[in-house]
Amino acid sequence: MANIITPANTSAAAPGWLCLALRPFHGPNARLDALQSVAALAARGFVAEAFFKSGLTKLHDWDTTLALFQDEYSVSLVPHQVAAVMGTGGELVLPVLLLLGLGGRFAPLGLSFVNLVAVVSLSEIAPAALQQHVTWGVLLVALALFGSGRWALDSLLLRRWPGLTR
Repeated sequence: MANIITPANTSAAAPGWLCLALRPFHGPNARLDALQSVAALAARGFVAEAFFKSGLTKLHDWDTTLALFQDEYSVSLVPHQVAAVMGTGGELVLPVLLLLGLGGRFAPLGLSFVNLVAVVSLSEIAPAALQQHVTWGVLLVALALFGSGRWALDSLLLRRWPGLTR
């Protein structure tokens, strides 16, 4: 039988030398943890602004929007009029939810879909525009994975009424 070494007490304290070696990292970690909600809010605001402005632009000149969806964007699953309404609606509603931090991970996931469809549907995309979409995509995935932070309406509502998750 192989010798299996198991600690007698699994909640044993770390050796003193290890605690001393790691101590310098605890202060910065705590300060960085405190900035997570600020960073999440900044990311939500950055992405929400870009998509909301895009939706307003589409809404402002609807005839051009319809022409773009018919001639420029390759969205062949639905008629171009339906795609235009869905895309514009997503760009107007989801950023508001994202900025407010309302609806949990629905808004970042929805905007990730809008972002992906925008990139895939264009026959040509400039490298700078593609990089902007990648940046938005990374921020949206991070928000979907890690949540909107404590400075979100969802978080406020859950602190006020913990039973909302049931």
